[in-house]
Amino acid sequence: MTMFDNAVWVKSSRSDSQGGQCVEVAVTPTAVGIRDSKDRDGAVLTFATDDWTAFLTGVKAGEFDR
Repeated sequence: MTMFDNAVWVKSSRSDSQGGQCVEVAVTPTAVGIRDSKDRDGAVLTFATDDWTAFLTGVKAGEFDR
């Protein structure tokens, strides 16, 4: 059993519904999981909630823009 077994997975609103380029996100009290919606039994990238919040803050601030 993993921490995401009972989590609610939500498909990104930015996912490509035509080409199958989709990711899903699940949030628990202690972690955020990211997975490929085409491979739901595959690998899950796991981030601590604080790290995920810092990442989103950086994205919104343009930290990763080229």
